[in-house]
Amino acid sequence: MAIPLVPKLLRAHLAELAAEDQRHDGRGRFAGRDTELEINCLQRAEGSAMVRMGDTIVYAGVKFQIMTPYPDRPNQGGLMCSAEVRPVAGRNWEPGPPSPESIELGRVVDRGIRESGCINTEDLCLIPGEKAWQVILDLFAISDDGNLFDAFALAGIAALKSAVVPAERFGVGEDRPLGVAKTPVMCSYHKVGGRFVYDADKREELGGDERIHITLGDDDHVHSLQKGLKGIFTAAEFAEIMDQARSRCAELRDLIDEKLEGV
Repeated sequence: MAIPLVPKLLRAHLAELAAEDQRHDGRGRFAGRDTELEINCLQRAEGSAMVRMGDTIVYAGVKFQIMTPYPDRPNQGGLMCSAEVRPVAGRNWEPGPPSPESIELGRVVDRGIRESGCINTEDLCLIPGEKAWQVILDLFAISDDGNLFDAFALAGIAALKSAVVPAERFGVGEDRPLGVAKTPVMCSYHKVGGRFVYDADKREELGGDERIHITLGDDDHVHSLQKGLKGIFTAAEFAEIMDQARSRCAELRDLIDEKLEGV
């Protein structure tokens, strides 16, 4: 993805707003955009979800295949996560092989899910050393107006929790829900105008500085913590962000549970 030149006027405008504790779209510092979640929206996937955060729109789909377990983990299946941002998502995204930005998106989301232990990979084993399920989580964006990280993470865990293992189609037993024991949720914060804000849109990303991605589990344990771009943050700033993340992650987790109840 080509990195656009950030207009100095945009940074100056955002800084002026920050000095008045304002944001360009009228939100408070830690207010998110309207968030919509739809479950089982892709017919050919074993589990799927769509997330819309403002004008950012992403999809997640789950597929399964049978793999040979790795020699050092003969009793475990696998989880593979990848992210793709379609050129139609925004002028800065181009066709071709995955960009470094897309690869980073996939890795950060994968880390939060994997480190949470929400999927017991031993439960995916069919025959030790011979056959196991591999869970494939595909993420793709069709509209990028900022904060793809959180949108992908929310869609990804919702798709996994709605997934059904297609054992009958593969001739290895009866279909069953994929066991997902926890609900890790990511919240991202961007430093804009010298202070951190939640759920930055595209303008704030272009005119901002460093960012922090936090994935919290049901018990508020930190499953992943990623800092992006150049810059620093203080202990006080991080403490404030963590307090906000605990509250927002709980709200998003409730949204997932609510949608799954209707499936």
